[in-house]
Amino acid sequence: MPDPSPTLHRVLLASPRGFCAGVDRAIEIVRLALEAYGPPVYVYHEIVHNPYVVRELRDKGAVFVLDLADVPEGARTIYSAHGVSPAIRQQAAERHLQLVDATCPLVTKVHLEAVRFANEGYWILLIGHKGHDEVTGTMGEAPHRMLLVSDVEEAEQVEVPETDRLAVLTQTTLSVDDTEAIIVVLRRRFPGIVFPTKDDICYATQNRQTSVKALAQQTDLVLVLGASNSSNSQRLREVAEQAGVLAHLINDHTEIQPEWLVGVGTVGVTSGASTPDFLVQETVAHLRALGATEVEQMTLVEEGVHFALPRELAVLRTP
Repeated sequence: MPDPSPTLHRVLLASPRGFCAGVDRAIEIVRLALEAYGPPVYVYHEIVHNPYVVRELRDKGAVFVLDLADVPEGARTIYSAHGVSPAIRQQAAERHLQLVDATCPLVTKVHLEAVRFANEGYWILLIGHKGHDEVTGTMGEAPHRMLLVSDVEEAEQVEVPETDRLAVLTQTTLSVDDTEAIIVVLRRRFPGIVFPTKDDICYATQNRQTSVKALAQQTDLVLVLGASNSSNSQRLREVAEQAGVLAHLINDHTEIQPEWLVGVGTVGVTSGASTPDFLVQETVAHLRALGATEVEQMTLVEEGVHFALPRELAVLRTP
């Protein structure tokens, strides 16, 4: 940690930050659907967990629903980036909805792993947060053979009917360090437990957490731009705090409290994978107005990941 200064003078921006490939894809799907088919286009749950993104798309004609019963029969409907359970897909089929799937491909990967493990007779421990949209969808793939583990305490206590065929999956937006601590317990308790061939926690989540750890070593305060219901944004705040720096999760610059900046010389700024970058730029402008004269970007890795659009929408994208 640098020596604290009584005057704010420096802003350090984490990179990578903000939209990941899955979020970019999901938002583009809704925009293209609105352009191609016209409003209304219904979206099951928030397309991504950010109120600014949801508001923008709602203003363009997207209608966000929590229950498919609120969607007119036969209407154009988009699944959010977090994925849905087979029960939701069945309900959509019964209502003859015209579906476009915006599920992040990395979430789809976890769903397919759940189906494979269940079909092979495994019991599955899913590491994740109860009630999160992604977890609800994943557990729906094998509800009678999957148990949720949310923390180390639950890992110590969870009981499974059989231990000779036991597998682990994880929510894609978890804290890498917290997940590893849970896995250590599960490996100790169940030595024969198996894992997918490739890590479930997504590349963007891992990159952003690595970046915020580095940010924390050079700043007096870290501001994370993101929504309170965004799992990956909450994890960034936690990771910064675990690295030894005070951190706050904010929706935008208007939530910055003057007392946070007392004695702060350098502020680190990052954003969750569903946060539009204009919120970061507004925050930087606000910090400049408060006295910051230096703005630097700290880049740890370049991301070049891109996910293809659904076939029916890919042909509509402007070159």
